[in-house]
Amino acid sequence: MKYVPIIVLDFGSQYTQLIARRMREEKVYCEILPYNEPIENIKKKNPKGIILSGGPASVYDDDAYRADEKIFSLGLPILSICYGMQLLVDHFGGEIVPALHHEYGKANIEFDEVNGSISPIFKDTKNAQIVWMSHADKAETLPDGFVKIAHSNNSPYAAIANEEKKMYALQFHPEVSHSTYGGVILKNFAKYICGCETTWNMGSFAKEEIGKIRSTVKDGKVLCAVSGGVDSSVVAALLNEAIGDKLVAIFVDTGLLRANEREDVENMFKTKLKIPLITIDATQTYLTRLKGVTDPEEKRKIIGHTFIELFAAEAKKHDDIKYLAQGTLYPDVIESVSVKGPSKTIKSHHNVGGLPDWMKFELIEPLRELFKDEVRALGLELGIPKEMIARHPFPGPGLAIRIMGEVNDEDLKILRKADVIMLDELKSSGYYDKTWQAFTVLLNVKSVGVMGDNRTYDNTICVRIVESVDGMTATFAHLPHDLLERMSSRIINEVDGINRVVYDISSKPPSTIEWE
Repeated sequence: MKYVPIIVLDFGSQYTQLIARRMREEKVYCEILPYNEPIENIKKKNPKGIILSGGPASVYDDDAYRADEKIFSLGLPILSICYGMQLLVDHFGGEIVPALHHEYGKANIEFDEVNGSISPIFKDTKNAQIVWMSHADKAETLPDGFVKIAHSNNSPYAAIANEEKKMYALQFHPEVSHSTYGGVILKNFAKYICGCETTWNMGSFAKEEIGKIRSTVKDGKVLCAVSGGVDSSVVAALLNEAIGDKLVAIFVDTGLLRANEREDVENMFKTKLKIPLITIDATQTYLTRLKGVTDPEEKRKIIGHTFIELFAAEAKKHDDIKYLAQGTLYPDVIESVSVKGPSKTIKSHHNVGGLPDWMKFELIEPLRELFKDEVRALGLELGIPKEMIARHPFPGPGLAIRIMGEVNDEDLKILRKADVIMLDELKSSGYYDKTWQAFTVLLNVKSVGVMGDNRTYDNTICVRIVESVDGMTATFAHLPHDLLERMSSRIINEVDGINRVVYDISSKPPSTIEWE
């Protein structure tokens, strides 16, 4: 089935991916393209509507991002958000000026009626609703044909529209969870303004992706990197459904895994997925290459390059290996490198960025355009047990990025013991299934303590537990103090070398979920 998309043009906002995710929540298919995508390519996709994302620039900057102006002449509905709004206003002859104060955070907007009616973009939402603002410029005067449809105390033009041309612009970000009715507003644009059908779901995606994999692979074989996590397990199950014994599933024991991870992964593939699994023990290789390395980016790159080398060596043992499959997701891509637009790089992911020139096989990434919740839904469609799908995310670089500084065997043992205790308490309390991700970090920061009558000078463990829906934004979990106290007490008493436990109460943004 070919989906007719809403196209989002990315002008660099860290929230761009959330626009697509919110649309897909409403079962509307949505694709993201860079702001400068050629107009011919946009036309070929036959979109129902276009969304202009936010971005960090000003429309008056010399290097401001500007889309092909022909998008405004396609006759398609357009929704412009934040920077997108300023771009639209400027294009049609309105005036954009610097705001007296950078407006960042929650704001209350009220509707402005036009000819006695509220704009259809606000259908099924309430007046005086909370939205999320983040802008340094604002509209001073509106272009001809545009009217104000909402305002706030600091933004007289919080939302504007040209109903005749089906063009709408919002100064706020409807895609973030802080905007109370943001999802409804995006759905209104797609369903009532653009006339989109709500047919996007993981069942139909699975059928289409299986067909794509079969037509791509043909008589070749696919080497699939698996970790036992949700993403790689879903990729393996999807490939197994599509090509059967043409799948060569490889699990690398990096020595950077959690306690009992190897045994759990091998058992899962054998008894649950019924997929043959080849295990490579590369513990010493990784520890040797990471010795003396303290820079987070260098750690990630070493781990990623080593993965590729190991897979290439394994591929030589099999005939007709033409492809390498990975569980790359949307958030991985946007945080690593701007492959779809100018969004700023946050950190490198080991499985993002393509393959080195010396590798002879091509890359297959069937989940590259999906968010984590969509991957979980896809896994259930493929028959993967719920207990496997509900596992918390675990990063490809493993515990290496949860140890501050050099990675060594002794620190890995300490971190594993602390992690087991934290997860044990979290699961027994019932909070594991209520949170997105939970782990411990070895800070390699020593402090003075007292145990018995003796002075100690030992290490610090940080507990990091967050709530999220997609990994793009997150807030620290507000856990009961007695639960945190039990975690702290057990870790200090049961893990040699630890005399202090701290709880990370930062959110993303401005922090990331992982520490490195």
